[in-house]
Amino acid sequence: MRITDVILHDVELPLVHSFETSSHRKSSLRHLLVEMIDADGARGWGEIASPAGPYYAPETTTTAWYVASEYLIPAVLGKEWEHPTEVAGFFSKIRGHFFAKAGLDMAAWTLFAQKTGTPLGKALGGTRDSVVAGVSLGIEPSIDELLSQVQKHVAAGYPRVKLKIAPSSSTGAAWDVEPVRAVRQAFPDLDVHVDANGAYPGDTASFEVFRALDEFELTMIEQPFAPRNLLDHARLQKQLNTPVCLDESVETLDDLRTAVALKAGGVLNIKVSRMGGLSPAREAHKISTEAGWPVWCGGMHEFGVGRLANVALSSLPGFSLPSDVSASEKYYARDIIDPAVTAEQGVVDVPTVPGLGAEIRTEVIDEHEIRLQRFSA
Repeated sequence: MRITDVILHDVELPLVHSFETSSHRKSSLRHLLVEMIDADGARGWGEIASPAGPYYAPETTTTAWYVASEYLIPAVLGKEWEHPTEVAGFFSKIRGHFFAKAGLDMAAWTLFAQKTGTPLGKALGGTRDSVVAGVSLGIEPSIDELLSQVQKHVAAGYPRVKLKIAPSSSTGAAWDVEPVRAVRQAFPDLDVHVDANGAYPGDTASFEVFRALDEFELTMIEQPFAPRNLLDHARLQKQLNTPVCLDESVETLDDLRTAVALKAGGVLNIKVSRMGGLSPAREAHKISTEAGWPVWCGGMHEFGVGRLANVALSSLPGFSLPSDVSASEKYYARDIIDPAVTAEQGVVDVPTVPGLGAEIRTEVIDEHEIRLQRFSA
């Protein structure tokens, strides 16, 4: 294959329900779409799902646009390749910028799957025809409203609910032990885990919070401390029965190997965007399962392109925990793919048609597009 053109789309979609984490609240999401075209006119699509602000990671929509347009896209234009795992080598000298890299890697994989007549999941090595989905719930204005959201998604059949938590700050009280206690009391048999997004310092008070949460029989405690603080993650894991799950701490395969060696957790959240694409995410799956760490596919509230890539990845055999691949309608009234991702009783079918698994709704992109730029070899 030889890439002759890449079109970069900057698109903002409104959320059906605003979402709050330990850093901020949002009512819409702005992502970049990568449309990759080869010499035969075949098209592959990828998604750069970087947040608008530098809270989850250093990258933003603005930095991703710059790096993609100035460095990554020029590196792939005109290059010939046979398999998508080769594409990352074209920009291997560029450090970091994993979200931007993920968009091009994803586009290469969907283009490859389209041209070879292979469903994306099968191209990646997936073995499942359906995957179990979970939902992620943000910080709500009250515990009653949180319980209402949990009930809504339990009624829809989702078997796992992830709750965002946060320590006390100058802008509000802590949102951790009490809301989790309320959810556990109301839903004693529900698969529940919590996600701190690295918001807690590794101090005595934080350890007390997580020891209190340990009593609620959670599936996991995700990313309690700052990304590089693997030592406190390892120290905490020794004190808990609940597995510690790493997210922001693992951007590279070397990060993962270090975390495994330090016993800094027991579960890995594999995010395609955080790790730079489907190629490294697939390798992280291999390393984790060999180390005995269960994995699941986390999400960045992707539009349909990134969501279907997550579904495809989740079909690999090591994804033994529910993944963040819930239905499009949970986040967007109108997604950019047709058909949209749907979930029946918390189960999402893995597409069996070649390529991404859905058609792109260009009219929705056009309606919500902020800017676009075409790059040609």
